[in-house]
Parts: sequence; C-alpha cells; structure tokens
Amino acid sequence: MALSDVRWDQQVPLPKLSSCQSRIVVGLAAVLCFANSYDGEFVFDDSEAIINNKDLKPETPLNNIWRNDFWGSNLSSNTSHKSYRPLTVLTFRLNYFLADGLHPVGFHVLNIALHSIVSVLMIDVFTILIGGSVSQVSKAAFLAALFFAVHPVHTESVAGIVGRADLLCALFFQLSFLTYCKAFRKGKHKEDTFSVIWIVASLVLCAVAMLCKEQGITVLGVNAAFDVIIICNIKIYELSQRILFKGKLIEANELFRRGLPTRAVLLTCGGTLLLYMRWKIMGTGPPAFTEVDNPASFAENTFIRAVNYNYYYSLNAWLLLCPWWLCFDWSMGCVPLIESLLDWRIIWVLLLWICLALLMGQALCSQDSNKRRNLTFGLVLLVVPFLPASNLFFRVGFVIAERVLYLSTAGYCLILTYALSRFCFLWRNYKMLLRAALLGLICVNMARCAFRSQQWRSEQNLFTSALSICPLNAKVHYNVGKNLADRGNQSAAVRYYREAVRLHPKYVHAMNNLGNILKEKNELLEAEQLLSKAVHIQPDFAAAWMNLGIVQNSLKKFEDAEQSYWNAIRFRKKYPDCYYNLGRLYADLDRHLDALNAWRNATMLKPDHSLAWNNMVILLDNTGNLAQAEMIAKEALKVLPNDHTIMFSLANVLGKQQKYKESEGFFLNALKINPNAASCHGNLAVLYHRWGKLELAKKHYELSLQLDPNAPGTKDNFNMLKRKLEQAHKNN
Repeated sequence: MALSDVRWDQQVPLPKLSSCQSRIVVGLAAVLCFANSYDGEFVFDDSEAIINNKDLKPETPLNNIWRNDFWGSNLSSNTSHKSYRPLTVLTFRLNYFLADGLHPVGFHVLNIALHSIVSVLMIDVFTILIGGSVSQVSKAAFLAALFFAVHPVHTESVAGIVGRADLLCALFFQLSFLTYCKAFRKGKHKEDTFSVIWIVASLVLCAVAMLCKEQGITVLGVNAAFDVIIICNIKIYELSQRILFKGKLIEANELFRRGLPTRAVLLTCGGTLLLYMRWKIMGTGPPAFTEVDNPASFAENTFIRAVNYNYYYSLNAWLLLCPWWLCFDWSMGCVPLIESLLDWRIIWVLLLWICLALLMGQALCSQDSNKRRNLTFGLVLLVVPFLPASNLFFRVGFVIAERVLYLSTAGYCLILTYALSRFCFLWRNYKMLLRAALLGLICVNMARCAFRSQQWRSEQNLFTSALSICPLNAKVHYNVGKNLADRGNQSAAVRYYREAVRLHPKYVHAMNNLGNILKEKNELLEAEQLLSKAVHIQPDFAAAWMNLGIVQNSLKKFEDAEQSYWNAIRFRKKYPDCYYNLGRLYADLDRHLDALNAWRNATMLKPDHSLAWNNMVILLDNTGNLAQAEMIAKEALKVLPNDHTIMFSLANVLGKQQKYKESEGFFLNALKINPNAASCHGNLAVLYHRWGKLELAKKHYELSLQLDPNAPGTKDNFNMLKRKLEQAHKNN
C-alpha cells in the first residue's frame, strides 16, 4: 500500500483538532516562543530605524514617510539604502503615538502579535496548498503551521523590532495569495470561470506587501505557480515530455477555456507596473554597497562569485535545518570567501544541489499526486520568496540575513511535514516513538526560540552571543566594543576595537571610536595616527576629521587642527559640533571674533547647542562685552529655558553690571535645577558679599565649601567675609 492510497495527513502523529482549536494552539505557541522579548530594549538596527528616525515623531509631517526610506533618509540621497517601506514606518509611528514616546514594550508586543497572526494564517495557506477545506483543518496543515510558528530562525524578525517589515510583508503576502485563491472558489461548478475583481484585489494586496518590504512582489510567483499547477492542473513533467517527444504543448483552446492567458496577462502587467513604480520611487538608482557588506559580489572571477553565492544558499538552508548557529550579523569576515576548488566547503554546495535535485525530481516526476503537489509547493515557497536575497537580479547588502528567511521557512515546513508523514507511514509500528520525537522537536525549537529571544533583549547579550558564532567578524567585535564604551567600560572597549581593526585593517568606524577613547585617555599620538589613517582610507568621513582636529588641537598643531575641522564641514555641511570645536580652537588662539562666529553657526544649525551658547556668553564676559553677553544669554534661555549653566553664566554677567536683584534670581533658579553646584553657591555668595547681604553670603560660602572643600577662591573669600563680620561685631 502506498502513501497516496490513504489520506497522508492521517499519518501525522497529532490528535485531530477542530479548526478553531488548531488556530488557538498555533497562535499560543507563536506567542510563547517569543514572549520573553516583550520588554526588551531597542537593539542593533532599531537605533537607526526607530530611535534616530525623525519620521516617527508627531512634529514631522506625515507625508515625509512617503518620501524617505526605511531609515528616515531622503530616497533621492546618494547615501540612501533605497529600502522603501512606508507602511512599516507608519506602524512605528503609531506605536510612538500610542505610547507617547519611544517605549519599546509596545513595539515588541505588536511584533509578537503579528507573528502569531501570520502563523495562524499559515494554516489556511497550507490547507489550500495541501488540498483541503479551510473549515476542516487537516493535521498536516496544522503541523506545518506549528513548525512555522516555533522556528528559531524567526527570532530576528520577531524580537528585533525592525523585523516588523518582514512580519507585515508576510501578512499581506498571505492575504494576497488567499485572495487570489478566492477568485476560483466558484469554479467547483463551472471550471472555466474566475473573478477578475479578486485577482485585482490580490494585486493590490501585493502592492501593500511591497510597501511593507520589497520581498512582497514574490507573491505573484506563488500565485502563478498555484494557477498553473492547481487551477490548470498542468503537470510539468508530462508537459516537458510532450514538448520533447511529441513536439506540442497543451491545446491552446484548453488554456483559453481555463482562462490562464488572461490571468497571466493580469499578473504580468500588475507585476511590471509595481516594479516600474518601485524603480521610479528609488530615484537615483540602486544603493551603493561596499565590499565588506557582500564580499562575494565584488569578486572579479565569475566562477568564484557563483560558487560563493551557492555557498551562501547552503548556509541559509542549514539555518532552516539546524537553527542553532544564529548571529545578528554575518558580514566582515564571518563567512570567508571560497577562492579555490580545493576548499572543502564546496562539499556543502554540492550537497545542497544534490538535495534540491532529488526534491525537484520527486516533485516533478512522482506518480503520487500528494507527493508531487506538496513537494512542488514546498519548493515554490522555499525558493520564490528568497529570490530577492539571492544576488541573481541585483547585489544585496548582506551575506546572510536571517530575517529574509521568514517567508521561505513556510516552504521548508511544508516539505518537513510531508517527510514526517512519509516516515510515519513507513514506520507505522513505531508511532509512539515518532510522536515523542515530534513533540521533542517542537519543544526543542520553542526552547531555542525563548533562549535566542533572551539574547535579543539587550545589545550587550546580543553582541556578545555572536562572538562564539562569528569570531572573525570585525563588526561583531566593533559592536561589543561600542556597547562597552556606552556603558563606561572604556578599557574593555579598547580591546574589542583593536581586535576589530586587526581583523579588518580598513575598518574606519572602529578606528574612529578607538581614536576617541585614546584621546580621552590622553594617548594623543596613537589617536592621531589612527584618525589620520581613517580619513586617508575614507576621505569623506566627517566625524573622523572632526575628532582628528580635536586631537591635533590638544597636540598644539593648530593649523592642522583648523584644516581638519574645515574638511569635516566640507563633507558634512550641517555639522554643529564641528563648528563648536572650531570655535574652541579659535578661542585658544585668541581669535575671538572667529570663535564667536563659529559658535553662532553651531547654534543656528542646532538651536539647543548649550555648550556653544554658554561659550559665547563666557567669552564675551571675559573680554568685557557685558551687555552683549547679557543679550546672548537671554537669547539662549528663550531656546533653553531650563539650562542651569546658561543661567549661571548670565547671573555672573548681571552681577558684574551690579544688577544684583536680577542676578540673584538667575542664581537661585539655577540652584533649583542643580542644587549641588558648588560653584553656583560660591558665586552667589560673592554676589551677596558685594551686595552687603553678609549673612546670606556666609550661608552660601558654607554650602559651597561643604559640596567642594577645594573650590578655588571660595575659602579665601569666605575668610575675608569672616574677618569683615568679626570687625563689624567688634564695632557693635
């Protein structure tokens, strides 16, 4: 007896559940796998896509999301990544609005909910592909959806908030496919009819999927495969035999009767229009990636390039089969290039294609309709959604990205489910053992999801988890170092930055950050060497130019420092911090007018640049321009009404002008904001001393010395006051 002689889903070692029960189980499993990520932080790419993305903020015009890319940069910019996902950004903006700010819990909860919904909808998708009724869910469709819900490779898409693009794309991908299938539901009684309205609706949902992530266009390929194989019942193997040996295709009138040419025209025209619109939106052409993003795509030898692409495919396949080897980033040496046929890793390429060839042979040539149907659609779902990431049509900016496998996992789960049912049929005497193995696999996957979600909860855990997976990845060491530096552990950060530079000697961002730390540690010569090398490698690296200028200024190389600052400004027109540092250089050189102009530029570009405002006030105060200093300080407080440092500087200026009452008010306001500022208490004491309010002066001298016993001048001033008070007491 063959498997086709019985309902193959009956061999699946699971209890038969109702449609509602199946959906509840799959939805809950999807939630349980990733529930512990609900209160995680913003990590990795979330910084650029969410924290630093102005398109999320209510004050930014809503129509900006239609002009900018996923990261908030204008699509027409040469530096844009060209990832156009306005609907995904819109959901980020909705999270921001509902939570009244950047609170990650709401972002994570929505991601988990979306994955649960997608997993539940997979039951309907698999039911249609397997061949069954949506109202009576087969055990096979239920198991395939359950495998999908608990697959650990989904962790990046669910626990990483930017993975929402994949979740939303998958949701509308499913809806587009289900809508396309609905066009044929009336065909039970009249096979040659279909609904154009439903097909157009499917194209609209495809467009929505593309507005969530570009991968959404691939649903048209799945729809076309469903049409050819299921609706038109074209058997690819028999068709090829007819072409090769009989020299004829299916009768044209048969195809027209089934409506395939009309639907093919609709899908082709719709897909072409969507691709054309996407190209027009892109503006200046495809994004420019670097060799470190995707080294294989820069290999000059076509054969070497092809071999490495295929090796990448084999690694993606391994992530589906054994999702234990997961990493947030696979670039920068994580996967060394295959440069010779003697490289043993070519075995994985051969093994991949042997497995695919066997699967394709079974899918096309098998006389078993169940096997043919399920393996064919398993391969379609596995391969078609992956095509945009395959480097076949255009260069992509990554080596491996786990989140691009989100949709392809569905094909793998369908093939796995069929294979399992086959084993259960062949080894039906060991049903209990197979049931235990199946339950163990699901539990292991759920545990792996929970463990991996825990790693995605914080950048510290995420980055350090990658050290054992990709020890040759310079970006991993860079991110670990950056995280340590952000948490104040500069010494440990230096070690990881040095390792990043060792692994990738042209890693300019690691050089820049390492140079910054060395600058703070006063190791100026090495800092200068590193930063000089960084700008030599990447001449338009504005931040490195500015940091080099700071180091050169500290080394008294004033002319070099000035030139470095101007280089930074040349490559980044709006650079307030650089203008601020340029002003400090000019102040050190007593070029007061140039310093004031530089700081004024900083405040024009960044009105809340407190240091630039305060330095202008202090410089004008020190040079005796008290009226102008007062005017600048009051102008600054209109922008920064709660800045105690500017209040302090203004109070000093007013005190020198003998505007004691006004000066007192600003001192007291500054102390309300920062009550433990010893210098503020000391200068207020001096004000009271001059004003003749000696008891108040005494009180604030004491407070200042209590906070800072070594405050310069305060002890001498206090001694003068005490002598004055003693003299007054004697006179009385």
